[in-house]
Amino acid sequence: MVRRRVAQTREQVKEKLVAALIEDHSPREVAVSFSVGVFLTALPTLGTGFLAFLVLAYLFKQLSKVALFASVLILNPPVKWGVYATSFWLGNQILGPVPGLSFDGVSVSMGSDVLVRLWTGNVVLAVVFAAVGYVLAFRLISEYRRRQGWTAEIS
Repeated sequence: MVRRRVAQTREQVKEKLVAALIEDHSPREVAVSFSVGVFLTALPTLGTGFLAFLVLAYLFKQLSKVALFASVLILNPPVKWGVYATSFWLGNQILGPVPGLSFDGVSVSMGSDVLVRLWTGNVVLAVVFAAVGYVLAFRLISEYRRRQGWTAEIS
């Protein structure tokens, strides 16, 4: 079941990336679109990230909608729990541990301290993911188009 799900996700990502590769956007525009999508998807937006995608796609015609939405396939809900755990850990490393937080005694009063650490770590991870996503998408698209013999802009 897990192998089938991984294979399906891999096929979906491949289809979306091929669609993005043949769009009428420059590799830079596709890479920026993908990295913006990765950044928003990495944040704990509680579902409002999709609305942000729609607004951005409407406002900025130079964004590749396919690349923007393809980022959702990379950071899907099962993966996000690992991102959240890593974000909280990273936030703790940056800001220090939440005073009094332990697995046997969690209090609602610690909520804001926990959220600040989660968001801090999450923003750092989102920036890193977006930067890596940009570089990988740009190289992939540029190489794909070069191999296909595209004569259009490659920057």
